[in-house]
Amino acid sequence: MNATTTYAPHGVDLDLFLTARAPETPIAEGARGLQGPVIGYIGSLHEWIDVELIAWLAQQRPQWSFLLVGHAAADVSALRALPNVRLAGAQPYPTLPQWAKAFDAAIIPYRMNRQVANANPLKLREYLATGKPVVSTYNPEIAKFSQWVRIAEDRDAFLAALEQALADDSEQAADARVAAVAAQTWDRRVEDVLATVTHALAQR
Repeated sequence: MNATTTYAPHGVDLDLFLTARAPETPIAEGARGLQGPVIGYIGSLHEWIDVELIAWLAQQRPQWSFLLVGHAAADVSALRALPNVRLAGAQPYPTLPQWAKAFDAAIIPYRMNRQVANANPLKLREYLATGKPVVSTYNPEIAKFSQWVRIAEDRDAFLAALEQALADDSEQAADARVAAVAAQTWDRRVEDVLATVTHALAQR
């Protein structure tokens, strides 16, 4: 609607989330002792999160652990009833890499609605910055990262993608995921905005 509008997407705290790969970073106390593999989620559990999908995945793979880190704003009673699901609740932002370090794979289990169709999830870049494999439901912004993220159209495909992610992961793949967001730091976003403003002022 305005030809002089410049899109400025969010960035990622790369240095913070990279610590999930550091040997000296401890696993969060609340994430210890889980039977592996560990499927992880970081973020609020709102109505746009497919709680039924998570519960179904946990039921299909009782030998896996599902670690959900974030405030529960929706009904999560079905998850709380499952022995292989751990609801960690909201955690301080600086500690999130300690939780992510426990993950063998990370998930973005969205329900498709108008909000999700127009969302650009920050957690995607944060997950990639940890180097962990990511499986997600479809979203146009997430699809832009399909080279590094497995995207599933239904629950059976989601489970299959998780199994593939666990089987095929490697240090090389982790490095590629980090590299995919390495130039998308908050500092870089600020530099881009300042450059745009400086250029606009110079044209006056």
